[in-house]
Order: sequence, then C-alpha cells, then structure tokens
Amino acid sequence: MSDTLDLFADPIDLTASLVDVRSVSGEEAEIADLVQRSLELHAPHLEITRSGNAVLARTNLGRERRVVLAGHLDTVPINRNFPSRREGDVLHGCGTVDMKGGDAVMLAIAALSQDARHDLTFVFYDCEEIEAERNGLTRIQREQQDWLMGDLAIVCEPSNGTVEAGCQGTMRIEIRTSGKRAHTARAWMGSNAIHGLGEALRRLEAYVPRQPEIDGCHYHEGLQAVKISGGVAGNVVPDEAVLTVNHRFAPDRTVEQAEQHLREVFEGFDVTVTDLAAGALPGLNAPAAQELVEAAGGTPVAKLGWTDVARFAALGMPAVNFGPGDPTLAHTQEENVPVRQITECFAVLKRFLLD
Repeated sequence: MSDTLDLFADPIDLTASLVDVRSVSGEEAEIADLVQRSLELHAPHLEITRSGNAVLARTNLGRERRVVLAGHLDTVPINRNFPSRREGDVLHGCGTVDMKGGDAVMLAIAALSQDARHDLTFVFYDCEEIEAERNGLTRIQREQQDWLMGDLAIVCEPSNGTVEAGCQGTMRIEIRTSGKRAHTARAWMGSNAIHGLGEALRRLEAYVPRQPEIDGCHYHEGLQAVKISGGVAGNVVPDEAVLTVNHRFAPDRTVEQAEQHLREVFEGFDVTVTDLAAGALPGLNAPAAQELVEAAGGTPVAKLGWTDVARFAALGMPAVNFGPGDPTLAHTQEENVPVRQITECFAVLKRFLLD
C-alpha cells in the first residue's frame, strides 16, 4: 500500500483504495494515519488536527456559512469480502457501502476546497459501528466541540445518492411480568408469567403506527417485539417473563414524549426504558440545506433509521444523510456499490460546495 492516497484520483479508485485498508472498529490507526498524511500532502490549505483515530480538517476562508461533512472510517468485521474487487460497474468489498464510498467523496472534495463557496469541515471518525460511548463523535464533542459546529451537517452514510433528511428516534423498553412457580402437573396452584405477556402482545399486534409528514418528508413509526424471555424448566410454571420492545419514533416527538406514549400503550404493565436515542428534525428550511437539495435534484426523503445526524441536530444544526450505496446492503457479506453512485454523489457535492 502506498504511503498516501491520491486525492485527485477518480473517487471510484479512491474508494477501492480505502476499502483495501483493514479498519474494523477499534483498529482504525492505519487508515487514520493514511487519511491524515494524504490530506497534509494534497490539501495543505486545510487546518488539520487529530483526535485519537479521528482526523479533522477544515478551511478558514471567512465564508458566511460552514458545512460539516462527516464519515466514519471503521467497518464491521470482514466476512470473506476483502480486499475490494470490481465487476463491471459494481465495486464489491467490506466498507464499499458503509461507508468508504462516502469517505472517498469527502476526501476528493477536501482536496479541491481551497476556494470553496462555503467554509468546510471534514470529520473522519472512528468506532461508529460499536457502542455509542466509543463513537469518535462522542469524544470529539466532549473535547473539541467547535470542530463539529456549522450551519449544516452532511453525514455521508449510504443513502442511494438521495438526500435523506433527519432521522427517527429509537427506544427500547422491557415489559416484565411476574407470577408464581408451580409444578405443571398442578399448574392451577401457580401463575404463569409468560401467559401474562399475552395482553401486551395483543396490543402490539393491534398497534397502528403514526406516519407523520415533516418538511415534506414522510416518516413511518414502528413498534415491534424483538425479544421474549422466561421459563425455568420443562415442568415448572414460570414466575418471571420479559418482553423487549423497540419503538422507532418520528423526530417531531422528544424522547420524553415517546416514553410517555409507550407507557400509555402498555398501561398496567411494568415498563422499563433500557435504551434511547433522540431523532433529528429534517431542517430542510435552512438556507444551506435548501442549496444542497437544489444541487441534488429530486425529492428529499425521510431517514427511517437512526444515524449520527442526530448528534449534530442535538447541537442545534440541520443535518442530512447523503452518500453512495444501498443501506440495506450495509454489514452484509454481499456489500457492494454501483460506481455511478460514487460519481454522482461527488458531482452533487462539488456543485453544492465548490462550483
């Protein structure tokens, strides 16, 4: 592998070069060093700093607005899909979708940013694919928050080359029932905790999710049982059972409102929140966001999953997802990206930020 990347190369080739660097979560030092050296060589106009295995770079042109572009350098574990290979107009390999195609586009834009229309910040961060407390953005926000601030954040996660606005929030709860143990031959002497979850499951089956429209984007909430546990032995009436439920809620609800909603749905049950993350409003009315939408063409759509755009929204910034690749292929052995999407995403961001 070369000591540096050619940031002026075709972003497709740049993507392949990034994919060919192993960077499973927690092992990003090699790719972070490579990105830093490449930026220092090919984009000397940028202010560059390091935060662990994250590389931060920005222009200081005195423009009216600043746009932050963010992309994680890590991948999920390799699954017989390394190194990259190209078959016709499709690039295969771990990270082609999630999200080295987006990183390549960011690097190509960075190399050309000396006369950008907006001031630009580039955040290449680590540990996105694992627990939130290790996410590089958590550390950067804690130690160098000014590097994350701007008028618009673009997280270059895969979005099929479409602007995906905001994101939905997520919450997991546990519904716990208790009973009394007894021998199954004399079950009437006990109380079955698993049977006690029946009503909660019936409420889930009958649940009709909201589908609100926000800034012209159609969101679709969800409420699903994702795990059920309980049981003592094959001849014992169980005295405890736990149902885990995941709620995906539109960004017009706060986490407090989402929790209150779930407590109303499961009134009468013992409900405990075990995990939560707020969503992010689309923010498409912001001037910089409108410019991006115009450059991209088409119609923005709602992001139904949760992404790091929520971290930027929590800082008071409009944030969108925009990058090459089909997100349904992320984390799969078959991960691949049509190379035209890399080219098109680069063209859109170049038109928005540089031309």
